[in-house]
Amino acid sequence: MLNIKFIIDNPELVKTNIRNRNLSLDIDGLIEIYRKKNELQAAVDDLRNQRNIINKQISAASQDDRQSLIDKSKKLKEEIAQKEVGLDELSRKYVEELKKVPNISHPDSPIGKNEDDNVEISRYKEPTEFAFTPKDHVELGRELDLIDFQAAAKVSGARFYFLKNEAVLLEYALTRFALDVLLENGFTLVSTPDLAKSEILEGIGFNPRGNETQVYTIEDSDLCLIGTSEITLGGMYSNTTIDEDDLPLKLAGISHCFRTEAGSYGKFSKGLYRVHQFTKIEMFAFTHPDKSGEMHEYLRQIEEQLYKELDIPFRTVDICTGDLGGPAYRKYDLEAWMPGRHNEDKNVAGNWGEITSTSNCTDYQSRRLNIKYKSKETGKTAYLHTLNGTAFAISRTLLAILENYQQEDGSIKVPGALQKYLDFDVIN
Repeated sequence: MLNIKFIIDNPELVKTNIRNRNLSLDIDGLIEIYRKKNELQAAVDDLRNQRNIINKQISAASQDDRQSLIDKSKKLKEEIAQKEVGLDELSRKYVEELKKVPNISHPDSPIGKNEDDNVEISRYKEPTEFAFTPKDHVELGRELDLIDFQAAAKVSGARFYFLKNEAVLLEYALTRFALDVLLENGFTLVSTPDLAKSEILEGIGFNPRGNETQVYTIEDSDLCLIGTSEITLGGMYSNTTIDEDDLPLKLAGISHCFRTEAGSYGKFSKGLYRVHQFTKIEMFAFTHPDKSGEMHEYLRQIEEQLYKELDIPFRTVDICTGDLGGPAYRKYDLEAWMPGRHNEDKNVAGNWGEITSTSNCTDYQSRRLNIKYKSKETGKTAYLHTLNGTAFAISRTLLAILENYQQEDGSIKVPGALQKYLDFDVIN
């Protein structure tokens, strides 16, 4: 979350940022709640001080004065209790409203309302061209017995799937490929829990409750199924102070991810693109505040390296303010070319689809989770910066491989980068 002192000192900047993010929040109301909370806290502290003084006087008072002092102490106790009820309510409301305020956006982030306003900044290869009409991954998966959506719907419901045969081996090849690259780059590998406490999700910036939540909650518990290992990796260091010499701390998490995908039923959501469960390898970094911009570019370069080695056409886009998540200061997406998408607006086969993202969240998450670093020069502590980036969301990467590597005879070539993990180079 943002520092309330920053909000008070820069109200117009915060309001402009909120408008640029296409949100509506009452910043003046938040500041007023904060002021009232502090005033009431001061009043309660003053009453407590008065009562402490009186309680000390009671033991030394004469018999005649003692009862009067006891009565005053009781009255103050009742008044304090009444005010504490109001203070608790104001404190709750203050935290609730403060958590709604998004991070400040990077000055170079494009200003816009939605994904249509994102800006392409680079491209690797042009869209794949075929001498035949390409199929989508759903048809390819059915014909080659790689994916079974119907059986999964019977067992688990819509937006689940069974991977079968070579697709299972491809999943593990992709996982090992990503982990090998991240190991070479000095990441610590972590296999994380698939569940986390609500307070950790809130700290990372997810809403674990309510109609708009994108996570599943476990009944009669404070646990949620994670939507990304960003949650568990960040939560590992909640309420922790890290020595500056140990920064940057780079983690690579592998986990299952679960998402409700509430309201996500667009024309490009079919098949593996938008599912309720998938495996993901996630990068997470803790850095010195002066180094987070550099780390953000580094995470983006790793994402680009992975897809270049798979030789899948993609473009990198700078996410506009209206499409940024609340914790993100700046965000890049990689969008792969997906030949199986039919773009009805242009009446052509193929379109771009998001496959990875990387975000610099500055100190937005570390303030909520109380993660700090200790300066080796001054010995003082301060909030560090956190960043995240997708290595592979396996389901979407499989989609991109199947559709881009399909052959006219219906077979699928295996990307060269994965062949060393497999004993086949073609799926037929």
